[in-house]
Amino acid sequence: MRADRLALAALAAWCAPAAAPVVPRISQLIGVPTTLPEGRGIALTFDDGPHRDGSAAVVELLRDAGVVATFFLMGEQVERMPALAQEIAAAGHAIGIHGYRHTLLLRRTTRSLRDDLRRAAAVIAEATGGAPTLYRPPYGVFSLGGLRLVQQLGWSPYLWSRWGRDWERTATPASIAARATRNLGDGDVVLLHDADHYSSAGSWSRTAAAVPAVLEAVFHAGSVPVGLSQPR
Repeated sequence: MRADRLALAALAAWCAPAAAPVVPRISQLIGVPTTLPEGRGIALTFDDGPHRDGSAAVVELLRDAGVVATFFLMGEQVERMPALAQEIAAAGHAIGIHGYRHTLLLRRTTRSLRDDLRRAAAVIAEATGGAPTLYRPPYGVFSLGGLRLVQQLGWSPYLWSRWGRDWERTATPASIAARATRNLGDGDVVLLHDADHYSSAGSWSRTAAAVPAVLEAVFHAGSVPVGLSQPR
């Protein structure tokens, strides 16, 4: 019985950080920011790329608006499209690591995750010419071991304060923009996706169509889009 209780306690501790994306108090307790520390500007972030169509469309929209964002890249996709990853970085956007494979951290041992992150970091650095230290886990879900590993690597973990839920099959450009910009203000970090590798087919096109309305809401709030800062 005591062994069972210890096992349950260990499992609870391992999963404890997982609720951080939806319970702000937990993100505060584990030291993972959901907003900009300086509280100036609004950070648009895009996960799961690069994507041949989605990333190209989003980068073009941002370029036309004269603004920058942050792209959390997947190592396996960068390996397939290194030139596109380089193009995103060359456009002045901040680059973050989303892992090599898009696998829930709760299902991974610390050892396998360490290998995954090292591989992702190497692939992304080679393609972009930089060494990113921003990190967001797949699905935004940390395990205790994963969080400790990221901290040991000296990386900066980041979640979000607003999201468009653009991965859903029923999402539309209007619903994405409305959710992503509800009560939007300085310091917010907005989660979007420029790829459909791990979500509903074609979701990237709905996100791209929503970007102009999201940008308009940022400016209407009296703010400007900014990239997330790499820790020093």
